[in-house]
Amino acid sequence: MKKTRVLLVDDHRVVVEGVKSALADHPDLEVVGEAYNGHEAVKLAESLNPDIVVMDISMPELNGIDATLQIKKLNSDIRIIIFTMYSQKEYIIDLFRAGISAYVLKEDPVSDLFFAIQAVQKGGTYFSTAAPTLLVRHINELERGAKAKDDFDRLSLREREVFQLLAEGMAIKVIADQLCISRKTVESHKYNIMEKLNVSTIVDLTKIAIQKGLIQI
Repeated sequence: MKKTRVLLVDDHRVVVEGVKSALADHPDLEVVGEAYNGHEAVKLAESLNPDIVVMDISMPELNGIDATLQIKKLNSDIRIIIFTMYSQKEYIIDLFRAGISAYVLKEDPVSDLFFAIQAVQKGGTYFSTAAPTLLVRHINELERGAKAKDDFDRLSLREREVFQLLAEGMAIKVIADQLCISRKTVESHKYNIMEKLNVSTIVDLTKIAIQKGLIQI
C-alpha cells in the first residue's frame, strides 16, 4: 500500500512531535519531514515533494499564508492543511484564496485533523465548523460592496517575504543574505512595500504584521 507522504510545519516543536506521534497510529501515513518556519517548509516541500503539508499560520521568517502561496506555486498538486489556533475571518479568506485544502483549529478534537487528512487524501476539502459561516459572511459582504480590497493584497510574493522580515526587525543586509538578493533590491522592495501600504516607518510595518497575526510579540 502506497503511503501518503506528510510534511509537518509548526514553530512549536511540541506540536510537531504531538502530531507526528498521533500520525504514527495510521499505517497509511508517513511523516517525511519537519519544518519550524515557513522558509524551511518551502525548501522541504520542494526537495521532499510531500503529498500533504500540515502547517500553522503564525511562524517566524515566513508565515503560513505566504508559505502556502509559495508551495502551491512550486507544485499545485501538494495539498495544504492549515492546523492553527486562529479562526479569524481574514486568515481563512487569505488561505482559501491561496489554495488550501483544509483548515483545522488546534482547539478542535484531534480526530478532526484525521478527518481532514482523509478528505484531502481523496481529493476533497475539510474546514473547521467556523470556516463555512465566515466564508458565507464574506461572500455576503462582497455582494453588498462592504469589503474593500486590502492594500496588503497588492504586495507580490517577494514583497510579502521582505515585509515580514522587516517587521521582525531584521537588518537589510541580513535580509539580502537570507533571500540571496542584493541590498539594493531589498531597499527597492522596502520602498515599494511602504508606498503600497501607505506607511513610512518599520514600526508601522510591525504594527500591520501584528494586526494580521503574521508575527507574535
